[in-house]
Amino acid sequence: MTESRPAPGTQTLARGLRALQYVAIAPEGVAIHQVADHLGVHRSIASRLLTTLADHKLIVRGADQRYRVGSGLAALASGIHSTLRVAAEPVLRDVAEQLGATITLLVAEGDEAVALSVVSPAQSNFHLTFHIGGRHPLDRAAGGAALLAAEKPRPREALRVTEARSRGYAESFGEVEPGAYGVAVPLPRVPGVPAACLNVITHRPEIAARTAPILIAAAQRLAASLG
Repeated sequence: MTESRPAPGTQTLARGLRALQYVAIAPEGVAIHQVADHLGVHRSIASRLLTTLADHKLIVRGADQRYRVGSGLAALASGIHSTLRVAAEPVLRDVAEQLGATITLLVAEGDEAVALSVVSPAQSNFHLTFHIGGRHPLDRAAGGAALLAAEKPRPREALRVTEARSRGYAESFGEVEPGAYGVAVPLPRVPGVPAACLNVITHRPEIAARTAPILIAAAQRLAASLG
């Protein structure tokens, strides 16, 4: 009796799915050599698998050369981004109504902050609006600083990131929207959940002044629901 072996295409698909699962459960991201060790394959094979997954936006490669989950998983209505968005929306709705301001859930994707969910208040006469999928560089504004603060400290990181990690929130003015205040709070890390933050941008200084403690409480509530 001869032992049957999987067809080459089936074996490649299985390896790709295993690589995707491995990346998805690693909040700090994974390097090529880690994927190769996990799959028991040569680094060149792991690199080709990861490149294919990145080409389809299922994962992204950051400036630190580590791979993390990408927005393509949310587009498939599955994976952690979808879970995070569904869990966050009632929390975002409560905060939007409490502050009378639009609130976004931002996730880190490569070197950018991406809006995964956006909720505007129903009862406010004036508020800024944003779009799901909107993005800006991670080195800009309160949202970018909060997302970087959600990660472990990095060598030579910006002072604003270190301060945001220490006090639990980041602030900015006019960096994304001219004349607007930004306040963002990193989501406490939950195993398997990518770096994320709650972000408010408003033209009203009195709203910005009282936003941080409200966002901190909301972020803790959201993290508890995910954990």
